[in-house]
Amino acid sequence: MHSAPAAVTPDSESPPDQPGIQPEPPQVDGARPKRLRGWIGIAAAAALLIVILFVVTRSKTPAIGTSAQSVSTNPNQVLRLKGTTEAVQSRAILAPLLAGQQVPTLTIIHLTPAGTRVKHGDLLVEFDRQAQMRDFVDKQADYAKLVDQVAEEQAKENAARAKDETELKQAEDNLRKTELEIQKAEIVSRIDAEKNQENLDEAKATFEQLRETFDLKRKAAQAAIRILEIQRDRTQQTMMHAQANADLMQIRASLDGVVVLNTIWKQGTTGEVQEGDQVRPGVPFMQVVNPSTMQVRVLANQQDFPSLQVGQTAKVRLDAYPDLVFPAKLDQLAPIGEGGDFSNKVRSFVVIVSIAGNDPKLMPDLSAAVDVDVAKQSAGSSAQPNTEPAVRSGS
Repeated sequence: MHSAPAAVTPDSESPPDQPGIQPEPPQVDGARPKRLRGWIGIAAAAALLIVILFVVTRSKTPAIGTSAQSVSTNPNQVLRLKGTTEAVQSRAILAPLLAGQQVPTLTIIHLTPAGTRVKHGDLLVEFDRQAQMRDFVDKQADYAKLVDQVAEEQAKENAARAKDETELKQAEDNLRKTELEIQKAEIVSRIDAEKNQENLDEAKATFEQLRETFDLKRKAAQAAIRILEIQRDRTQQTMMHAQANADLMQIRASLDGVVVLNTIWKQGTTGEVQEGDQVRPGVPFMQVVNPSTMQVRVLANQQDFPSLQVGQTAKVRLDAYPDLVFPAKLDQLAPIGEGGDFSNKVRSFVVIVSIAGNDPKLMPDLSAAVDVDVAKQSAGSSAQPNTEPAVRSGS
């Protein structure tokens, strides 16, 4: 007896693979994409939270940090300028320019050493004035000679004038006498009357001639004397010029101060003058300065100039003496800039910084560094808008 074959259900057994028929892809579960999207949202929320915290922290803390940095650590709040020291009150000493003389050089025979304190009227330098004194003596002798000549010519003119006046008086008397004789024409003979007439005509001609020549002689004599007087006055002016030139060879101090020698070009090299050196006329080789008030002249470029104001505090340091530090303040600011060496578009402004106090080492023409404190200005300008509402609310 045969048993019947068991029925095969689709769920219990898969159909056999048949060639040419692709199997169906398995279906994917929907839980995995949902979990991936949840992680992406959490990451985005965390990133957004970090950004918000950074922005909040940045907006609250920089004010304190920035203010502390600008006052203490920011180097831009101290502006350094370079310049040279100079005296507020000084007098330049130049080699004298002689009047009426062409002198190429002047020789120094006496010189006050640099650093010497002098008073008003003290002798600073003396040049060799032998040539000027010789000219003065020669012109003085010529002047005395011309004075004697003028006096002699004046005496001669006075004598000649007296003589001419006497002759003119005699001619006038003779004319008056002949005029009286001519009145006797009625009682004298005809021949005597004609002689008297001839004598009258001769007396008139003589008197007129003497009177005319008298004026011409006076004019000629005065012209000759005037020529001598002009020569005398010219010689006197030359003598006075020689004396003035001799006086110029001695230069005295015009104020109380300290002697400072300038560096000049001499004998093919640069240096300070010494006794025996030759200096060309008009060269400033020395100056007398008052060291009680000193200042520094600096140049500020057009980028740093807007941050400078009159009255700002500063510190001056000398390059030659780094240990010396002087308090100072800005005294003057040039309103017009100067063109640069490389471009006219780049401007530099002159700034005068006054130094408070003095020191024996503080002399003119020393290179100095000026540190200007611009932090107070920036802090004051930034704090002013914040304080104004408080003041108005308090009032």
